[in-house]
Amino acid sequence: MTNVATTFSIGVTNDILRRVSQHKQRLGDGFSARYGLTKLVSFEETPDMGAALAREKQLKGWLRRKKVALGESINPTWDDLAAGWYGDADPSLRSG
Repeated sequence: MTNVATTFSIGVTNDILRRVSQHKQRLGDGFSARYGLTKLVSFEETPDMGAALAREKQLKGWLRRKKVALGESINPTWDDLAAGWYGDADPSLRSG
């Protein structure tokens, strides 16, 4: 997740639709909500949670320029990959 200033949040989830919705609604009072990280610019799937946690740790250890280069190699225009996932409605208006 990122914002217009390309501040990054790297994390693991077992439900990307739910987690992206939480980011877009700015739920919670953590880092992502504080910096308005509402744009999904990259994601990876792994075979299991252990692999996901290892990849998260690896990416969090990288310098910012390496994270930017990875993001640009996957999504050079920094489009929100979750645009349209929730139909035309704002995800904050959905129940559940």
